[in-house]
Formats: sequence, C-alpha cells, structure tokens
Amino acid sequence: MTEQTAAPADTAVPVTGPIPPAPQDPPALPAQDPAPAAPRPPRRVLWAVLRWTAAVLVMGGLGAGTVAGITSMKRTDVPGLATKDDGRWDYPALTLPALPADAPRPYSDSNIAEIHHADLRRLLLPAPAGATVDKELDGGWTDIARYASEYGKDDRADLTQHLKDSALRHIAARGWTMPDGTSSRVYLLQFNSVAYSTGFHDELYEDDSFPLPLDRTAGPVADPGWSSSDGTEATTVRVYTESETGAQEVRHAYVLAGDTVALLVQTRKDAAGAKAVPFHQAVVLQNQLLG
Repeated sequence: MTEQTAAPADTAVPVTGPIPPAPQDPPALPAQDPAPAAPRPPRRVLWAVLRWTAAVLVMGGLGAGTVAGITSMKRTDVPGLATKDDGRWDYPALTLPALPADAPRPYSDSNIAEIHHADLRRLLLPAPAGATVDKELDGGWTDIARYASEYGKDDRADLTQHLKDSALRHIAARGWTMPDGTSSRVYLLQFNSVAYSTGFHDELYEDDSFPLPLDRTAGPVADPGWSSSDGTEATTVRVYTESETGAQEVRHAYVLAGDTVALLVQTRKDAAGAKAVPFHQAVVLQNQLLG
C-alpha cells in the first residue's frame, strides 16, 4: 500500500467542487427623482404682467395728482365747474380790527351804550378789486358838510345843524368807482352812545317808512329785492331804491349798529342803472363789519 504523506501546513490545498459565489453588496435603492419644478411662465406673459403693473401704478399716480390738483384749485379755475358771474364784486377778505385792551364788543352785556371801541376807519368796507378810490373819501375822516352833500339842497342846512347839536364824535368815509361807471360811497357816523345814534337815525325819516330823499333822486321806495333776513339780530338795515329813475339810478341803505349809523350809496349814470346784486353785497358786508 502506498503511504500517503500529509501536506505541509502552508501548502495550498486545491479545493475541489463548486466555488460559492463571492458575497455582493446589497442592491442600491433606486434614486428618487427630485420634485418637479413649477413650470415657468412664458417670457411674453412676464412682460405683459410687468407692463400692466406699471400702467396701473402710473394711472394711479396721475389720478391722485389730478385729484390733488383739482382740490387745490378754485372752482372758477376748473373747466366745467366755473360759477357763472352773477355780478358780485371781488372784495378782499374782511377781518375785524383788534380791540384795545379790556375793551368789550359793541353788543356784549357789559357794553350798555353799544360803543364800537375799534378804530371806526377800520370798520369801513374796503374797495373791491378793480375800483378807483375816491381821493376825497379815501377811508379817513370827513366832515359834516361832505356827508350833508348827499342830501337835497333844501335839507342840508337843517341836517347840518342837527348833527352839530348832537353828540356826534366823527365821520369816516370811503368812496370808489368801478370800471362800469358805478360809483359807491360809504359813511360811518359814530355817536357817544346808541341813544344818540338812534335819535339821529329816526330824524332821517319823514315817516315810519321812507327816509329823507338823497340829492337828485325822485324819492326813495323800499327795495323789493332786499330781504330782512340778510341782516343781523343786533343791527337794523333798511334798503331803498328810487320810485322813478332819471339820468342816473340811485340806491342807498342805512345800517343802525349800536353807536354808529352807516349810509351806503351807489349810483350809475346809464340805462343799465345801479345793479341790485353788488349793492346788496356791499350792504351785507358792511353790516357784518358793524354787527
């Protein structure tokens, strides 16, 4: 028998039979696709959106600017909204003059005599825009003779004497002429108290309805266009026109306001005559300054 010898330990022993497969890594999981991105709008759509946005912003800005411009304009400056001229004159803004220290208003409870303590000249109605101011009646003081010249020649002497005998303090006056030829004169006669001013006011009336006629007039009649509601509670306002008009039309009014009597006169020497609207406007404004 043949002896078999053992192979050395470090000698490779051939392996017979099938070879097992080498171990393999576990199969990798399939990679997940990233979430699909939102589809981009076409470039034309983007430009359209941008254009419309810009247009809206521009129109909004123009609209706001237009509104701001209109609200800052006068009504007569806005096309289509201009107020039709009704004949009123353009007066400067009226303001009451400051009173001396501790002086009461003319109609306050502590002012029984109803004295206007403000400078009487500052209470005169100012001349409107476009007027030519009378150099003799420029808003300062005037005398009795100038005031009496507004009345008929037969009445001036008695009127002058009455004023000299009364407690008249002074007379302020202003006159002007408008481009259409309308002449206006305003006189403020201030007395020592309301008692004296009321006495003179009543003396001007021949009866309870009509006052002493002015110079070169056909006789006064109550102005049918005047409303008593246009006055103030503290004053008495009476407005007159002529019963007949001749070469000129004369309108006049009296305002009894505390210690002061105002006479307003407007005349115009043509067929159109003195217009009612500007005269009533002057009476209302002068009454507001005194009342």
